Amino acid sequence: MTGRQLANTDPALRRAWHPVARSTEVGGDPIAIKLLGEHWALVRLPVSGPGDGSAGETRLAAFLDRCPHRLAPLSAGHVDGDALRCGYHGWCFDAAGACAEIPALGTGPLPPRARAVVPAGLTERHGTVFLAPEPPLTELLDVPEADAPTFLHGLLDPVRARVGAGLMLDNFLDMAHFPYVHTATIGTAEAAVVHELEIERRDLGMTVRSRHPFPNHEDPGVASGLRPLIQERVLRYEYRAPFLASLRIEYVEAGGVNVVDLLVQPEDDEHCRLYASVHRNDLDGDEHRLAESVAYEAKILDEDLAIQERYRERSLPLELTEEVHIRADRATVELRRILGALVAAAD
Repeated sequence: MTGRQLANTDPALRRAWHPVARSTEVGGDPIAIKLLGEHWALVRLPVSGPGDGSAGETRLAAFLDRCPHRLAPLSAGHVDGDALRCGYHGWCFDAAGACAEIPALGTGPLPPRARAVVPAGLTERHGTVFLAPEPPLTELLDVPEADAPTFLHGLLDPVRARVGAGLMLDNFLDMAHFPYVHTATIGTAEAAVVHELEIERRDLGMTVRSRHPFPNHEDPGVASGLRPLIQERVLRYEYRAPFLASLRIEYVEAGGVNVVDLLVQPEDDEHCRLYASVHRNDLDGDEHRLAESVAYEAKILDEDLAIQERYRERSLPLELTEEVHIRADRATVELRRILGALVAAAD
């Protein structure tokens, strides 16, 4: 008998923050997104208020993508004033979900149940929209470098893939697969051994640190003889349940910091949408080098997906006895414990 398997649509995940769109994807026309098997509509509604200085301002809004009247998708509607009007019968809803107008009733009283369902949490951070269907037990991931003016910032195009959300985070936090999955990019035979990890648990998240030697093939100072091939780097993973993580890489000899984010949106049991970003302060402000870095990270992600999309079972086992673990797996074992704690708290 197997233990708890964390599927992409596990009910416990409703009590957490999830990425659902890039900020630039949401505007004055509603868009449809999918999270945990449910459809939602995202839109920016004007902020009304004559004479209060709010002209031109908008607020982010989200609605379960079905009108309470005849369950038509609200994403097929349009913005009218400071509300979203259903495209089927014209019912109007404000950002809080309250019905402001039912044209067929004229000036008659509105039914108390005439409300659109809105999420418990909705916010934006670092250019990404986050939604929590029910009051979240988790906290958002903070990446200070993502807003730092001394860094260049590159966004990978969102990718929809047939993967498990938990397995993608397991992959992101795992260093033992580098020499075998990433042979064309970051994987080298010298990196086969996973060095000692320092893990600091923080409620439903953790920080993982490692300082170790590595062959820096990307350093131009190696080719010129300025620096040796074997250098030191400091890795720091930041993880927040359920599916938010970043990796900060500090190059000790060559200098500079490279930060890579991975945010995973579990759409349904079979699919996820992946949001990855790059933040670097070692490119001398060169946008061309930034574009090359973004393309390089996209290639690394493609290498990961070549394995992840071949998984037949897309749930992540939370019972530790179901898999064989070794010392190199300390971070991903802790991932399972944290997700187990989220499930227990949400049940």
